[in-house]
Amino acid sequence: MSTSARAHKAEQVLRRLEWTVLRRLDGLLQGDYRTLFRGQGLDLADLREYQLHDDVRYIDWNVTARMQMPYVREYNEDREIAAWFLLDLSPSVDFGSREVRKQSVSAEFVAVLARLLTRHGNRVGAVFYGSGVEAVMQPRSGRTQVLQMLHRMQPRPRAAGRTAAPLGETDLGELLATAQQAIRRRSLVFVVSDFISRPGWAPRLARLGQRHEVVAVRLHDPLERELPDLGLVTMQDAETGEQIFVDTHDRGFRRRFAAAAQRREQELRAAFREAATDVLELSTDDDLADALLRFADLRRQRSRLSAGGGLPAHLGGGLMGASDDLSVA
Repeated sequence: MSTSARAHKAEQVLRRLEWTVLRRLDGLLQGDYRTLFRGQGLDLADLREYQLHDDVRYIDWNVTARMQMPYVREYNEDREIAAWFLLDLSPSVDFGSREVRKQSVSAEFVAVLARLLTRHGNRVGAVFYGSGVEAVMQPRSGRTQVLQMLHRMQPRPRAAGRTAAPLGETDLGELLATAQQAIRRRSLVFVVSDFISRPGWAPRLARLGQRHEVVAVRLHDPLERELPDLGLVTMQDAETGEQIFVDTHDRGFRRRFAAAAQRREQELRAAFREAATDVLELSTDDDLADALLRFADLRRQRSRLSAGGGLPAHLGGGLMGASDDLSVA
């Protein structure tokens, strides 16, 4: 696809989302975008004693040492938001059991959130990861910035005769380490990935969360969790190119596949708990507007945690808090 064709497609995608998802959100949120996005306060306003559920990142350790009691800093809110999207564009994201691929879900999510931010004067930036970190786009405002992000996210045709990639090629740790260096100012950070990666990324995600407000956006497809009876099929690992011939009619094979998928779910939950990161789950069969409303519910609830209490039961349909024990598929 030529550069002009890719740019035209990006414009078409954004225009469609503006007329469908964004217009719907305008009505449902009634303009309350502060629910979704809070400014990152920079001006110290006051000090007070630490209370249960306060963010430990705001503890003032010097005052705490003098007073022999934990104190936290309070800030005046800065209305301008800087948001970063850390985008996994590795081969495993280019998968979908139906017409919708995880890559398309990622692009639409980024387009909607970035446009919500930029049309209110905020800035968005991105780090793009394919076979490695490919580009860093510094934060800017405006619709053109969103179009440029979408343009870079368009699927690229693979070269003919490409050899299989080495095992474990995707390394989210590299993406997170690059972001740690690139993002200077405290920001709202979305890590958009299927999290099919070499292990070891959770500590880096935790370090990123010590300075920034981080939300993991996990892309997935129903076929990755449970196989239907399709008979004899050829399966290919998108990361390595390895192919195997399997009989999905075999109930034993389908049970082993589901068990392996469940183990991976448990490992992911443990990794997100280790990183103390909230997770928004996006499936290829999700309604994007509904998913963003779940995200708004999470943000609203987080802002009330200082008053005590946990997440309401209805958030179990697509969100996972950092302390949750169960999946939120």
